[in-house]
Amino acid sequence: MTTFKKRDKNDIYGMPIVGFFFKNPLFLNGLRVTVLLLFAYGVYMGFVDQTPENTFTRYLFWGLFWSLFIIVSLSSFGRIFCGICPHGFVGKYLTKWGMNREFPKFLKNRYIGISLIVIGWWGVYYAYPSFFKSPLATAMLFFVLTVIAVVFFFVYKEMSYCKYICPIGSLTRAYHRIAPTWLGTYKEDCSQCKTFDCATACSANLKPFTFDKRNSMTDCTLCMDCSTACESVSFKINKPSFSLFDTFKIEKFEVWVFILITAAISITMSFHHALGRTAIADEFIWSKTANFVQQYIDLGSMDVVGLFAFIYAMVLSIGITYIGMFLASKLLNATFEKTFYTLGYAFIPLFIIGGLSHLLQSFFTHTYADIANGFIYGFGLDTAPVHNLAARKETWLNIFNYFPYIAVIWAYVILGKRIGFFNASKVKKTVAFIFASSLITFFLSLNIYKIYVYKTYGFANTGHHHSTAKKDQHHAGIEKKGIDKTVSKKDM
Repeated sequence: MTTFKKRDKNDIYGMPIVGFFFKNPLFLNGLRVTVLLLFAYGVYMGFVDQTPENTFTRYLFWGLFWSLFIIVSLSSFGRIFCGICPHGFVGKYLTKWGMNREFPKFLKNRYIGISLIVIGWWGVYYAYPSFFKSPLATAMLFFVLTVIAVVFFFVYKEMSYCKYICPIGSLTRAYHRIAPTWLGTYKEDCSQCKTFDCATACSANLKPFTFDKRNSMTDCTLCMDCSTACESVSFKINKPSFSLFDTFKIEKFEVWVFILITAAISITMSFHHALGRTAIADEFIWSKTANFVQQYIDLGSMDVVGLFAFIYAMVLSIGITYIGMFLASKLLNATFEKTFYTLGYAFIPLFIIGGLSHLLQSFFTHTYADIANGFIYGFGLDTAPVHNLAARKETWLNIFNYFPYIAVIWAYVILGKRIGFFNASKVKKTVAFIFASSLITFFLSLNIYKIYVYKTYGFANTGHHHSTAKKDQHHAGIEKKGIDKTVSKKDM
């Protein structure tokens, strides 16, 4: 074990103030306790105050935690949310005191977590957009997840819940590679080490001294316990997404995270929330399909347009990617699987960087005020309501509109680097690049098309589009009432 280390200039642990925030165990545990108490209070408030006025529960979970803190921190410092997560914080102690059984093989499936967030959250959100917005539904969701987490942590060893079950865990593990930060060790010290204190301190049974050599931090949640145990652990700032420019052990589920999250959030939001606010919203295939289905099936309060926008986004994104990668594999003289999973890592910036556009705009136009006013309500503070930091029409907000294009350029650069891992001629690599980048190009084209539609057709007069069929039924009902009244007057 090393007790003192002269650190490199890019090592965050060696920086005077920032290093304290990331390394000091008292500060970190204090932050974790604070987040745990906020989490518990948010759930409690959701049960005892189920009225719409309880904005605290809603904006704590759906404003502050997700998506603001998680997305911003992932793209800057990496997986630090997992390091202060209430479930992980409690789980670390439950695992030590628990039964420490082997995790069942049938549950060692990385796709469980991502399926929960794509279907269980986003699928439900688009079909019933107001469901999780209620305090009770939010509290119930996180209460159930907490119970499941506690059981898994107590029964099974090595933080298995975080690795396989947690919806956020799957997402953060995949996206942490976009950040410029990297937890590793100083090689000159590790070559002489015989105690392996960094590995012993890790609740997930990871080996930080292997991260640099493997070019992978695997399931590291940046809890920083290893850095407390040994001074040779480093937390350095490098070039953003630098690990993607070299080889490493491919994790197939990570590529699927990039594709499914891009489809479920970026593409579906463009279909439903962006194009759904235009004057030609009824002309898109997801709207027409929804209206056709509603003519024959009464789906009640379901947002059928939102559901079909989600379905079409998923099918189109997966289909475009499959076709592009298949053609690229033929040109590269490689198997489809190798091509798909090697080059699929290029999709990482599309959501995590492109999504910052809407996220940061929303922060200034309403999210900041929503969170602040939620806290004012939740803690009964006697203070005036907080107002938005900016109005939607302020021109300086347009700077955030460039983020999707930064994401596209970034994705193209990663793809260009990773296609270099294949043995093929420059001409074949160039053509393969065009096919393999099909999802990136689709993402770019969709953003350009949105601008075109708004400039050409403008906004819809009725605001956000949900279902023409429902509108028609509503207008028909009004007309019918008018006819009935007219008939009644004549009869009289």
